[in-house]
Amino acid sequence: MILEYFQMIDRIESLDPSAGTIRTHCQVPAESPVFVGHFPGFARLPGALMIETMAQTGGWLILAARRFASMPFLTRVESAKMRRFVEPGETLEGTASLTHDGSGYAVVEAAISTAGKKVASAEIRYAVGPFPNDTIRAAMIAKAREIGFAEEFLHVP
Repeated sequence: MILEYFQMIDRIESLDPSAGTIRTHCQVPAESPVFVGHFPGFARLPGALMIETMAQTGGWLILAARRFASMPFLTRVESAKMRRFVEPGETLEGTASLTHDGSGYAVVEAAISTAGKKVASAEIRYAVGPFPNDTIRAAMIAKAREIGFAEEFLHVP
């Protein structure tokens, strides 16, 4: 993870757009400027970044399901539950299942876990539409390759 840049997903562990599932790997850094203020002397990953990690996991699933033909934009978080603190240096596994994709929006059920125990979960909704420009689409494809996307999920058939 590079928290300051909101790059939460380090690697795609498994991805099956036809089944609507994804599993990601996220290594929380041992040190980050984020931890200086959250909280001094008691560093913890902010809950907003836990939600962002789940949202990015689901977003990558939607991008794969649509073969990068359109982009998901976070619009709503429902039923978010934080079950425990996440400490610097912990490894997170993100999971998401696609429950709806159509009519201009998508919905996933997402969770993050560490050491086999669920840390947080939420239903996340996205507006799905055209990429704002070719620059962002190219940057997203480059990042997808960097984190382990299969080439088959990167292009419109």
